[in-house]
Amino acid sequence: MMAETRYLEAIRKQIRVRHYSYQTEKSYLYWNRYFIRHFKFSNAKQISPTHIEQFLSFLANDKRVASSTQQQALCALVFAFKHVLAIDTDNLQFPYAKAPTRIPQVLTDAEAKLVIEHLQGKYQLIGSLLYGAGLRLSEALSVRLKDIDFENRTLFVFRGKGKKDRVCILPNITIEPIQQQIQHVRKTHLHDLSQGLGMASLPASLIKKFGTSAKQLHWQYLFPSVHCVSHPVNGYMCRHHIEPTTFGKALRKAVCKSNITKRITAHTFRHSFATNLLRRGHDIRTIQELLGHNDIKTTQIYTHVAGLHQTGVQSPMDCS
Repeated sequence: MMAETRYLEAIRKQIRVRHYSYQTEKSYLYWNRYFIRHFKFSNAKQISPTHIEQFLSFLANDKRVASSTQQQALCALVFAFKHVLAIDTDNLQFPYAKAPTRIPQVLTDAEAKLVIEHLQGKYQLIGSLLYGAGLRLSEALSVRLKDIDFENRTLFVFRGKGKKDRVCILPNITIEPIQQQIQHVRKTHLHDLSQGLGMASLPASLIKKFGTSAKQLHWQYLFPSVHCVSHPVNGYMCRHHIEPTTFGKALRKAVCKSNITKRITAHTFRHSFATNLLRRGHDIRTIQELLGHNDIKTTQIYTHVAGLHQTGVQSPMDCS
């Protein structure tokens, strides 16, 4: 087998030069590792664009992956071919898979609040932020104490999807739980400092800029993890935020208790936030800004959800 470690490190270096997210880094490294192990390459010179076509065909026909997974693998491989192997993939014969157009599943206001009521402790607060502010789960977990503005009732989202900053509404009902959670963060941080720790988990570019000032309380995550870990890029000991999977487990239990038969994920709250604002007559441009969408067409999908039963069309079964 080819020098896998060196090859993957070269890919990682190119990813970090471009300041891609850590999640993208993990995904690209996973697919490129899978790719070279699938073909058992012993030398980089053996690799050609036709291998990408064969690998994607294997994923589609043998593994039966979703179109989005296939797209992810293709992007990861094309990145490595372009920036590490310097191999042209412009004439790649394998087409990009077309993802199906979906209308998102949403909850009514009562359903969303019922699920949130069945969440406990910090998970209930996370659910309230997902639905009450329209945050993505990654954005909610990445909230730092400095991002909360109680006076103006706003939350600052730093480098959301597409590396875009935005300001979101802070639901009044979350203020007291947030203040209680801040007290928990304060106690945890003081304990870390007493152990010679206390560094916040920051992007590599920021930790270089701020250095030990990252020990200040305002840099800490609102939802810190239970244990300190080694930073994946810089290697220093820090306290990251809780893992998304922990909220997912709590949400599944809450959905089961609520007896709602709809498929509900963390992102369902964001869809429901937008749809229920539209149903209340709020302007779609405002909703676009709150969600952080670049294109109004992305936000307009919610008009289809909100208007399904408001078109005035009557079912023939209900006609006398």
